[in-house]
Amino acid sequence: MKITRRSFLAATASTVAVPSIARSAADTWPQRPIRIVVGFAPGGQTDVYARMYAEFIGSQTGVPVIVENKTGALGSIAGAEVKRAVPDGYTILFNTSGAMTVNRVLVKDLAYDTDKDFQLVSAMPTGGLPLIMRKQLGITDLDGVVRHARATGRMTLGTFGVGSPPHLTILALNKQYGLNIEPIHYRGEAPMFTDMLAQTVDGGVGTIVGAQPVLQSGSGAVVAVPRKRLTTFPEVRTFAEQGADSPLFGLLTYQCCAVPTGTPTAIVERLSDLIMRAAQTEKVRTMFQTFGIDEGPMSMQATRELYAREAPVWIELARQAIADRKT
Repeated sequence: MKITRRSFLAATASTVAVPSIARSAADTWPQRPIRIVVGFAPGGQTDVYARMYAEFIGSQTGVPVIVENKTGALGSIAGAEVKRAVPDGYTILFNTSGAMTVNRVLVKDLAYDTDKDFQLVSAMPTGGLPLIMRKQLGITDLDGVVRHARATGRMTLGTFGVGSPPHLTILALNKQYGLNIEPIHYRGEAPMFTDMLAQTVDGGVGTIVGAQPVLQSGSGAVVAVPRKRLTTFPEVRTFAEQGADSPLFGLLTYQCCAVPTGTPTAIVERLSDLIMRAAQTEKVRTMFQTFGIDEGPMSMQATRELYAREAPVWIELARQAIADRKT
């Protein structure tokens, strides 16, 4: 086949057109409303973070940023919806670290694979998931929890889903201390803490942000925190300091921002940059200080390194929990 100069130039132009178009799309993003899909109920920290960062992204880009809550199945309904979205930067996922890791063990026929279907944008540390007990019980530390659970024979603690970090916390305590604490599962931490206010559960494991109605009303007390002490409750010792020995209590829990695989790298990088910049604003810094969150959002690279390092540990702990429940 004879190749003319004109046909060669036309073919060459077509080969460079695709990356050129991709760069152009990234440079002009966004030009229409952005949708953030949240895996948990309004009022919890995942939702609070999503709305906080949505406000900043909207102010910096000049387009509306709409937050939608798609609750259920430990955040997997939201994850599946975002996976199916066009990878163009206009559909963003805000979910928990558990939804991005242990769901592959806990949710039957999970409709997404974090490793294949998402690009991680930023991990936003939660400030830990403390154990909070109803004030009326008079429990002030982990020893008090153990004593009360043994004396009554029944204690109920709220979680935001089967296999979630709060649920794994309860299972770890049951296993180490020979307890029979009953986990009560919710679609998010907001309804969990509402039930604590109504005194229908003895306590719960969740974020300081989500627990504000309980803490501000004086209805709940923080009795143990994971990983490290909180600046807002410096006197409250960690689970490990109080004798709990599960590796669970040394892991980082976080809210996770992700986009579908195939989203142009330039858009992912810009979104990551917007989240990092938002954390430097007075409004966000004040929120962090109010709730004792002393770790801001992580860069895209740091997020992916964290995920590679800790996701296998989360998954193995979830597998062990399932095995223990079956025996």
